[in-house]
Amino acid sequence: MIPALTLDALRVLDAIDRRHSFAAAAEELFRVPSAVSYTVNKLEQDLGVALFDRSRRRAELTPVGRLVLEHGRRILLAADELGALARQAAEGWETMLRIGIDSVLSPGVVFAVVEEFQRVQPRTEIRLVEEVLGGTWDALNDGRCDLVIGAAGAPPGPGFGLHPLGQVVFEFAVARDHPLALLPQPVPERAVADYPTVVVADSSRHLPGRSSGLLDGRSRLVVASIEQKIEAQCRGLGVGYLPRHRILRQLNEGCLRLLTLETPRAATDIAVAWRRRAMGKGLKWLVARLRTARFDPDDGLLLAQA
Repeated sequence: MIPALTLDALRVLDAIDRRHSFAAAAEELFRVPSAVSYTVNKLEQDLGVALFDRSRRRAELTPVGRLVLEHGRRILLAADELGALARQAAEGWETMLRIGIDSVLSPGVVFAVVEEFQRVQPRTEIRLVEEVLGGTWDALNDGRCDLVIGAAGAPPGPGFGLHPLGQVVFEFAVARDHPLALLPQPVPERAVADYPTVVVADSSRHLPGRSSGLLDGRSRLVVASIEQKIEAQCRGLGVGYLPRHRILRQLNEGCLRLLTLETPRAATDIAVAWRRRAMGKGLKWLVARLRTARFDPDDGLLLAQA
């Protein structure tokens, strides 16, 4: 059975409602009025309901007709979007791109890149996800992301493109009134071991998880992001290393204090990474734009002017 509610019939209903008459709708649709009337009559017959109140001079929808049109307009919009997506895919633009951001980075610059991208290709859906430690490489390797920003260390295998950003400097920080702040520096490791470490959980699902700046034999408070780790350490719930660029405000306000340990932590290399295979126009655009980015230990992720 051929469905009564065709896209053509819905477009006729939409035109009549907007133009308030069958004749004006026919003019808009480049049809004769009798063809518009036939479409409406056939639809009413197939549905078994009256869509227009014919007791009035103007073409007015019945309550049932209004219901059909309101839902029909959603169908028309979806059909138009589907057509646009099909044309977009045929031209080489992805319908969706997934970007993973390592928790160590602030997302401000990434939002700026997305804003630029939307001016070039507004129909591609962008999905941003936060990953931690090895989770960036895991998301890329597993296909959960098309591009990751802030990936630390070496890739898990061949087939990845890489743009080095720079090094993240980590500082050992405690709350301003923490007992460790009263000790002479450098603080010995045995003194630090008396207090919990705040740890950000690795978001890897398949690749082996990575640890970062942990001191073994310590109790731990495990959190989900760098933002939560900063908050926890400001509250004195534990101690640990934090990225310098993320805590400048807390240091200036006196919420956190930096301590020097006997064994400092080395800086971490981070990069933008992507899979080389099957790159569409959108991913190529993002990679090209992010190749102009660099990381500053104090100012964070920076992007050259377009």
